[in-house]
Amino acid sequence: MSTVIFLVLRRLRTPLLLISFVYTIATFGLTVIPGVDDQGNAWQMDFFHAFYFVTFMGTTIGFGELPYPFTDGQRLWALISIYITVATWIYTIGAILHLIRDETLRRAITEYQFRNAVTRLREPFYLICGYGDTGSKLVDSLARRQILATVIEIKQERIASLILGDQPLFIPRLCADAGDPENLILGGIQHPMCAGIVALTDQDSINLHIAITAKVLNPDVKVICRADSHEIKANMKSFGTDYVVDPFDTFAESLSTALHSPNQYLLREWLRGESGEPLTELTPVASGKWVLCGYGRFGLPIYDQLIEAGIEVQVIEPYPEARNAPEGTVTGWGTEAVTLEEANIRDAVGIVAGTNDDSNNLSIIVTAMELNPELFTVVRHSEHYNRVLFENSHADIIMAPGAVVAKKIRTLLTNPLVDHFLSLTRAHDDDWAAGVIDTLRRVSRNRIPELWEVSVTEDHADAVYNAVTGGQQITISQLIIDHTDRERSISAVALVHENESGSFSMPIGDSVLNAGDRLLFAGTRGSRSNMEWTLQNHVALEYVTTGEVQPQSYIGKWLFSN
Repeated sequence: MSTVIFLVLRRLRTPLLLISFVYTIATFGLTVIPGVDDQGNAWQMDFFHAFYFVTFMGTTIGFGELPYPFTDGQRLWALISIYITVATWIYTIGAILHLIRDETLRRAITEYQFRNAVTRLREPFYLICGYGDTGSKLVDSLARRQILATVIEIKQERIASLILGDQPLFIPRLCADAGDPENLILGGIQHPMCAGIVALTDQDSINLHIAITAKVLNPDVKVICRADSHEIKANMKSFGTDYVVDPFDTFAESLSTALHSPNQYLLREWLRGESGEPLTELTPVASGKWVLCGYGRFGLPIYDQLIEAGIEVQVIEPYPEARNAPEGTVTGWGTEAVTLEEANIRDAVGIVAGTNDDSNNLSIIVTAMELNPELFTVVRHSEHYNRVLFENSHADIIMAPGAVVAKKIRTLLTNPLVDHFLSLTRAHDDDWAAGVIDTLRRVSRNRIPELWEVSVTEDHADAVYNAVTGGQQITISQLIIDHTDRERSISAVALVHENESGSFSMPIGDSVLNAGDRLLFAGTRGSRSNMEWTLQNHVALEYVTTGEVQPQSYIGKWLFSN
């Protein structure tokens, strides 16, 4: 606020001094020029009345002469003063209007408002650096879960889209360079309620700088960064960045999983999706050759994953030597039928359109499908404004880097046990994953399930915590009993049980809970709400475990005992 006041005083210094000088001279003149009272005696106006008259005269309100009619000398002075004061006010008003439009002052006011909004936060929040395609998806998802966030974005048009967005929560935002440590401090990196910082800018170097700054200014804060470069990714990990998300490596791994373990792939997509949306399906892919268009940062990890899985891959690349493409690469973009024919597209089972141009990628899959309608198509989608085109392209898998990163980070922030569960699933085969999928279909009613974590602690599960610390045995199956009707179970299933002995996927219902245990459940929102009663309410917990409801009031206890 001191900066705002300083700027206002500096910009208005000349107008304020001029007004003070003019009003002083006008007031002093009226006190010096003699007048006449109502008795015809000589009279001189005092400073109070003179200043009062000059005040309404200068603003042209015009209350009249006071306290007595003026002499000609006084009127002449008033006439001169009124023109000078009005001209001075016109100049001052112009200076004020110019000040209001001053970009420096507007920025100072915006920073002041942003700092105040961040300072007033009393719940855990995340500092999001970058509000592009990835950042907007992440902030929207967090807001729907009632999780607070602050945003720093260098492009004003993106901040405008955040302001105009229909957010259920107020999101403090600042148009500034997130690479500047001062802006990160404004955004709350040192705030006691800051739960983490997420670097999602368009430049890996800035994300790296944000990660370093975060670890210097607040070593205990969780840091999550996006990195498209392997070198930057390694650098981030070297100084302790908690999570580094590479959209291209992440998608390449997912695509490889989709080809050899489709149920494992579906499981990942469902558990990282938005709850309530329809469950997606995946078309089975026959074994055979694949055509990969584009051998850049996106195509290279896909090529490596497919080759590692023993799949034959034919690469199409317009600059094979510059990209160090493998031997036998077809030179071209893949948008022309002749190039695809040279790559034997008619004998392939799938195609990846992975160039960095959305138009080329759409052209590739359209041309390829005309030559081979049975192809399994994977297409890269870079620009968010082309979303409608890709949604209507009928591609089997659409890879949007922003969506891949947003899903991964949202999972890390809201349900970290999901990634832990997915890592445990790698120890099982695809048939096991198919069984989990059938269970999820049943409990979520063919919608992407609601996921929630349960910690057996006093803060998150007071009733259960007091019961287990008091020697009572509470099992997972008891948490799934409906607290309104003990004969029914809620639509929920435990995916992970983490205790002192380790982590267990799809735990059995007889597993006994202990203080400090963590669990991951999947089900419906209604089931989650129902379970909250059992976790927090002692009466509800007693009912689901014993079938009895003990009165809580003194009168009820007396009547029950008698």
